[in-house]
Amino acid sequence: MSPEFPEFCDFTVLKIMLSAVVTGMIGIYAMKSLGWVQLSPKSGSLGMNVIGGVIFGVGFAVLGYCPGTIAGAIGNGYLDAAVGGLAGILIGAGLFATLYPRLSGGILKKGDFGNLTLPRLLKVKDWFVVFPVAGLILLLLYWMQRTGL
Repeated sequence: MSPEFPEFCDFTVLKIMLSAVVTGMIGIYAMKSLGWVQLSPKSGSLGMNVIGGVIFGVGFAVLGYCPGTIAGAIGNGYLDAAVGGLAGILIGAGLFATLYPRLSGGILKKGDFGNLTLPRLLKVKDWFVVFPVAGLILLLLYWMQRTGL
């Protein structure tokens, strides 16, 4: 990795998130298979993902925190999280709530794909997607560990 960009050298958060995705995915679909839960995915759209990604990305880029880590940092007494992070969450949520009536009929509906999931899209049983995706993520995590990332 490049020494000019040390922030691109630590993949700890990526490893944690990928581990959480595998654990959650297997756990949720196991509970679904056992009849313990019923999944009701919310509908989505390209517009929702772009707007959400921009809001999340700007907040993350400005302070380096995601919403969950802001709460943890506030608990640890970090002033930047308490002032900037909390203010950003409140201002961002307020702006989105204010603009939502105008956005909901327009850009948020662009590229609407409903409550589609990968198994529904591919017309296969859930586990035909869960196992290969989990396997790929585990291989990626193994490779990252072996290469020192």
